[in-house]
Amino acid sequence: MPHRPQVLVVEDSETQALAIRSRLEAEGYRVETAASAEAALERLNDALPDLVVADFHLPGMDGRELSRQLRLNRRTRTLPLLMLTSAREQDLERQGLESGADAYVAKSADMDVLLARLRALLRRGRQTPHPPGDETGMAGGFRLARALVVHDSPTQRLRLAAALAQAGYQVVEAGNEAEALSATAEALDCVLLPASGVGFDGLALCGRLDRRRDGLPAPFQIAVLAPQNAPPETLSAAFDAGADDVVSAGENDDVLRMRIRALVRRKLLAEESRRAEEAEARAAAADKLAQANAELEAANHQLREAQAQLVQSAKMASLGELVAGIAHEINNPLAFILGHHGTVERLTRETRAGEIPPAAQAALDKAADRLAAMRLGLERIQSLVMNLRKFSRLDEAESQRLDVPDAIETVLALLAPKLGGLEVRRRLEARPFINGSPALLNQVVMNILSNAADALAGSGVIEIATYEAEGGYRIEINDSGPGIPEGMRDRIFEPFFTTKPVGAGTGLGLAIAYAVVRAHNGDIEVDHGPLGGARFVINLPLDAAA
Repeated sequence: MPHRPQVLVVEDSETQALAIRSRLEAEGYRVETAASAEAALERLNDALPDLVVADFHLPGMDGRELSRQLRLNRRTRTLPLLMLTSAREQDLERQGLESGADAYVAKSADMDVLLARLRALLRRGRQTPHPPGDETGMAGGFRLARALVVHDSPTQRLRLAAALAQAGYQVVEAGNEAEALSATAEALDCVLLPASGVGFDGLALCGRLDRRRDGLPAPFQIAVLAPQNAPPETLSAAFDAGADDVVSAGENDDVLRMRIRALVRRKLLAEESRRAEEAEARAAAADKLAQANAELEAANHQLREAQAQLVQSAKMASLGELVAGIAHEINNPLAFILGHHGTVERLTRETRAGEIPPAAQAALDKAADRLAAMRLGLERIQSLVMNLRKFSRLDEAESQRLDVPDAIETVLALLAPKLGGLEVRRRLEARPFINGSPALLNQVVMNILSNAADALAGSGVIEIATYEAEGGYRIEINDSGPGIPEGMRDRIFEPFFTTKPVGAGTGLGLAIAYAVVRAHNGDIEVDHGPLGGARFVINLPLDAAA
């Protein structure tokens, strides 16, 4: 079904409004009416019509102010506006056009002329804006409008060119049809030509120019100079040929400039609106791209965290299997050895208590000392296996009452070979028990202490403190090492980020520690500590304390 243009008629005279409406509807237009400019502006808050026809003389806000309101509003800036008045008053026409109206028709004019102007305005309203990046669209900031003056009379061509140049236009001249068509190869804002000439048919050239501009990214406007007192049929023929406005050749230069200015203003407003829309589109695209990048980064971060958790799960599962194997392979023979060791110790004590020669007594005393040393070694092996089981036992993954000092001592015992000659200070002031997972919390402390030992490289101080502050349970670990550069502190908890040499670290230790603490509804902070190196503070909710 063909598009039926919608027209809003703003007319306070019911008789005049009905006459215009009847004729427009007979021509296939959809018509709405408003009795005042205020009512019209209220109506324009809804879907915009294709064109507005407004009387200059309206109650309250007149047509001139209505035009200004339309041009000040970005949404209605390019809405075509045809102004009507009851008399052919040049001053009213000037006021209407300067306030932003696109065309002007006297109410006394033939209705066919009004319809022809209306069709021309609708045709201009449907011109296609040029695509982004097309330089022929004359996009950019402020510029001089460019006009082509076509006339076969050098005298008239010079007069018309001078009149437009005086108004600030950049003027191009053409003396015949070929020159006019050739001039359209460059960007133009307006073409002014006569309806007829000695050397060419002006209306035929108007039609060719109209077809030529259809393929242009930023179509120019066409103004036709009609003979003075031309009949309505001539005016209608000019509009039907493609003219956007028809100016009587008998009008003075001020009227000509005023009418051309109204044509060019509409084109420039359309360009400005298009540039604004393109800028908004680019900004919206940039926002969407930024949002997509943020979502991608968040998804990537979640993926890295999930990967770290998978590595952690696999690591803990492997460690659990290893501990189970150690328990099976070491604990059973260890229990056998400890049992027989006790028997040998008991028999040695009993023998030493009896009557034996002095030489044998010395040998038994020496044997008793060796057995005591053996028990210390065996108990140390037993303690090591027990600490390994306490550190990573899979059946202790659920939250339970956790002895923090005991967990810290367990980690220190396991890290004893790595800590070597480092001085380890303890300042455990908080309550000893919290609710948490022993294996997980042990691993948090171990990862931080292990990194501190690596940073100290064999000499320095590590301090472990627990205290309560600001409604939270704090575990603080300080070292006297080189510390962590401020620029890296935001990244050290990222999975696979490491400052160690290739092969010396996986970049998972602190990421796992962070995930573990977050699982306990806490967080980890890192900054510069009082010992001169890094300070890690594990913050846990106090309600986790038992």
